[in-house]
Amino acid sequence: MNKPPFQSGYTVSDRNLALELVRVTEAAALKSFHWVGLGKKNEADAAAVQGMRQAFDTVAISGTVVIGEGEMDEAPMLYIGEKVGAGGPEMDIAVDPLEGTNLVAKNLPNAITVVALAEKGNFLHAPDIYMDKIAIGPGYPEGVIDIDNNVKTNLMNLAKAKKVDVSDLTLSILERERHEEIIAKAREAGAHVKLVSDGDVASIISTCLPKSNVDIVIGSGGAPEGVLAAAALRCFDGQMQGRLLFENKEQIDRARKMNPLDPQRKLSLHDMANGNVLFSATGVTNGDILKGVRWKGNHVWTNSIVTRSVSKTIRFINACHDPRNKPQTTI
Repeated sequence: MNKPPFQSGYTVSDRNLALELVRVTEAAALKSFHWVGLGKKNEADAAAVQGMRQAFDTVAISGTVVIGEGEMDEAPMLYIGEKVGAGGPEMDIAVDPLEGTNLVAKNLPNAITVVALAEKGNFLHAPDIYMDKIAIGPGYPEGVIDIDNNVKTNLMNLAKAKKVDVSDLTLSILERERHEEIIAKAREAGAHVKLVSDGDVASIISTCLPKSNVDIVIGSGGAPEGVLAAAALRCFDGQMQGRLLFENKEQIDRARKMNPLDPQRKLSLHDMANGNVLFSATGVTNGDILKGVRWKGNHVWTNSIVTRSVSKTIRFINACHDPRNKPQTTI
C-alpha cells in the first residue's frame, strides 16, 4: 500500500502538514460550493462534511476529532471522538466543515470551511453550548480586554492602546436579540457596530487582518466555534477570552466530564488552544477575509488562509483546480 508523503516526519509545526490541511479545507469548500444559493443548508453542510472527511484520509496523522459535528449518534462523520487520518502522530482536530450554512443557502458573504490541529490534549473539549467571547487582534499589551469588564470599558481601553478615539473603533457582533444591550452600549460609547448574520469564527479572524476594519468582537456564540477561533488567534497572536454559558446542571456535569477544570471559569486563549497549533480556512462565498469558490471555464479557483502558531506566518493561498484531473471525491 502506498503511504502518504512525509508520514514519519509530521508534527503540528510542520510546514508540509500546513499545506495538507489546506487541501482538507479546500475539499470541503469545493463540495459545498455546489449548493450555494439553492436554499438547502443541510445539504450544503453534508457535502462539506463528506469532502473534508474524505480529504482527511490522505493526511499522515492519527487524529481525534474533539470539536466536530456533534456526538456519534448525531453525526455520521466528523463526530466527536472519531479517528481520522492515514496514520502518524496523534493530534487533536477541531473542525467546522461549513461555518455559515445559512450563508451558503442564501448566497451571502463569509461562508468558510475551517480546520485546526493541535498536539494531543491541547484543545478545550467544548460541549455544544454557548460561550461568551471577546477578542482583538495582535499588537496590544496583555489585559487590554477583559470579559468581566463592561462594553464601554473594553472599548475605551482598546482605543487607548491603539491611540485613537472610541469613535474610530468598529465592533463586530452577531445580530441576535440577546446582543441588543451590547449593541446599544457600544453605540452609546461612540463605536461603530458591524452586525453579522452568521459566522463568528470569520468575525474573530477579521480582527487580525487590517483590511477588514474590525477592531473587536464581543458577544456569545457557539462554544465549539470559540475553540476554533482561539486556535486561529494563537496563530495570529491575537487576544481572546471566553466563558461557557450553561442552561442547566446537565450541561455543567457534561462539561466537567469533558474537561477536568472548573467549567464556569474565565477561559484564556491558552485554555482553549494550547501548545503548537495549525489553522486553515477556505472561502466558500466571497467575504471579508477570503474570496469564495469561483468557476472559470474548466477550472475552479479557491482562496485559503493557513498559519502556524510556531511561526505566526500568515499565508493566503490561491489555488486553481482542474476537475478533469481530480477524483470525484475531491470535487
